[in-house]
Amino acid sequence: MNDMVAPKFDRTVEDLGNIVELGHVNVLVPDQALATAYYIMGLGLTRDPYLMAGLENMWVNVGRGQFHLPTRGTQVVRGTTALVMPDLEALLQRLSYAKKFLEGTQFSYREAGDTVETTCPWGNRIRVHAPDPARFGPMRVGMPYVEFDVPVGTDLAAIAKFYKEILGGISGVASDSRGPYAWASCSGECKVTYRESPTQHPEYDGHHIQITLADFSGPHKKLLERGLIAEESDQHQYRFLDIVDVDTNKPIFRIEHETRSMRHPMFNRVFVNRNPDMSNRNFVPGYEVGLFALN
Repeated sequence: MNDMVAPKFDRTVEDLGNIVELGHVNVLVPDQALATAYYIMGLGLTRDPYLMAGLENMWVNVGRGQFHLPTRGTQVVRGTTALVMPDLEALLQRLSYAKKFLEGTQFSYREAGDTVETTCPWGNRIRVHAPDPARFGPMRVGMPYVEFDVPVGTDLAAIAKFYKEILGGISGVASDSRGPYAWASCSGECKVTYRESPTQHPEYDGHHIQITLADFSGPHKKLLERGLIAEESDQHQYRFLDIVDVDTNKPIFRIEHETRSMRHPMFNRVFVNRNPDMSNRNFVPGYEVGLFALN
């Protein structure tokens, strides 16, 4: 018999819950040239070369996630989308260069502690973090969370309960230096969070996030029974709009969830990600692809 003490592990850390992917954030944009200057030139992300490569829409890759940017209006996320990028100094240089192409818009950027906070030409807020294994695991390029602003007094525990009991996710309420927030895991790398904010809360304009579920039909049945299904998209997808109090069915917060199954043809699709610091002047074969793993 082995006399060595068996190591103790927290096995719950490995649990994913039913939500296995935070796939994309979708906002309408009115101008692809400005979107290119911001998302591609400034942030250093990669336009998907295969899908939505025309003038009516553009998909922008960021690690295993995407921004979807249909070209037919303007939408602004009521909160902040977070990114992880490997070199914040290089990011600041790119944003500085892109500034001349974005004059007269809401574009801005600034260093904020250990992050870079930037605003797109139409007001979408993006917070960029450096890789941090303690917070983001091995993510080097990606979208670790989307943080929604909710009115002061919102029942955060009820939001967490919705994700757990209706969607089968892993969720809870936590607190940090900025106060309490509700969170729900959306894969091993990503989550959605809901944080109280005293700022003015605009009317919902139709922007959405996309998630993927392992148990696709169970949540659908619960949402359908509550009258919450907003669209029966196709065999692999449905949408709902409202997060509700599970006990009363009273709406708490509106954000459309494009909800997909793991049988969706695009689940786990491999995205092209470039190295934004590579140019024709410093080109080295084999280094034009973005690097994901931490050294």
